[in-house]
Amino acid sequence: MDVIMPQLGETVAEGTVTRWYKKVGDTVKADDVLFDVETDKVSTEIPAQADGVIAEILVAEGTTAKVGTRLAVIRESGGAKAAPSRAAEAVPVMSRVAPTDTPQPAVARAPKADAGERLSPVVRRLLAEHTLDPSLIKGTGRDGRITREDVMDHIEKRGGGATQARATPAAEQGSVALNNIRKRTAEHMTKSWTTIPHVLQVVEADFSKVDAARRAAGAQWKAREGYSLTYLPFIAHAVVIALAKYPRLNSTFSGDHLTLHKRVNLGIAVDLNLDGLLVPVLKDAGGKSLVELARGINDLAARARANQLRPDDMTEGSYTITNNGAYGTLITAPIISPPQVAILSTDGIRKRPVVIEGPDGDSIAIRPVGMLAQTFDHRAVDGSYSGSFLREVKTILETRDWLRDLKA
Repeated sequence: MDVIMPQLGETVAEGTVTRWYKKVGDTVKADDVLFDVETDKVSTEIPAQADGVIAEILVAEGTTAKVGTRLAVIRESGGAKAAPSRAAEAVPVMSRVAPTDTPQPAVARAPKADAGERLSPVVRRLLAEHTLDPSLIKGTGRDGRITREDVMDHIEKRGGGATQARATPAAEQGSVALNNIRKRTAEHMTKSWTTIPHVLQVVEADFSKVDAARRAAGAQWKAREGYSLTYLPFIAHAVVIALAKYPRLNSTFSGDHLTLHKRVNLGIAVDLNLDGLLVPVLKDAGGKSLVELARGINDLAARARANQLRPDDMTEGSYTITNNGAYGTLITAPIISPPQVAILSTDGIRKRPVVIEGPDGDSIAIRPVGMLAQTFDHRAVDGSYSGSFLREVKTILETRDWLRDLKA
């Protein structure tokens, strides 16, 4: 069977093979780690899909190839190790994909470099940006390889006055080079903004019921789960419930029609310590309880920041939530990630005076209030549809028995 470059995200067109764990002639079993691949969005281990013997390796370590490119061949008949052929030993190396997609002449595989020299593109970029010497950084990755986290830890420990850092003409001019994540984000967001008619709608929601549940169960939750119970899982649960009633917002554009998805695959934007943004996807969120959503969101965020996302974690998103509340923002107008048709921003929740209408007249109370800002694609739905959805989310947040959901 052919081993191909996997799709590691809806907008990712290529990846870099950073390491092969098997060589030609080696026996491999399904789910054995076969190779590492890195994109601007994720670095991950790719398992073998079948038992067999490695018959050919077609793309060398350090090579960037398009999604769908044949990387290797596994002979599925099993049996003894296959003898490497001269053709197999000569590994074609393709440069970063050119417009012609013409492969470069085959060259022999170079000897493996030391662990400190086998650097991924992300690590090389960080080293260059901070003018760091890799020999001074201890690698904690497999076989002593330097990881992104190793570099970031080194930068944090050395502080701003390290002797390694030196001013460059670009730095003196106040110029900052875009890293790969920023470049791809720029491309994707520019395409979205210039091709999709964005419309923003905002509603205020009273989080008193959510706050009551968090106060009642928060300490026990943190003791049991090891992390705090935030507002985000409650909002996510309200969103997936409302999407069942308003399915056109849980859709993607396909040519001249909308594909309405039965599954709610919820994209959760995760900030990478101000170094970029990833949107891993919580699959089948519509069928999950509040507790399962909270655990799933925390797991995705933790693995995203630890560079441990799997290829499947970045695909099939049907609706996205971006959470800026921790920064105290009032309203954020998020940009849609095509082919999705909507995205919700959750901003800071603060105590405010609120007018309460009652049978004996109006009164003023102090309540936790937050904005829910949805950007929608006007080609897919109109304002009344989006507004009705937001009203449904608001109603769920304000009236649901959230403590019961936490105990379920």
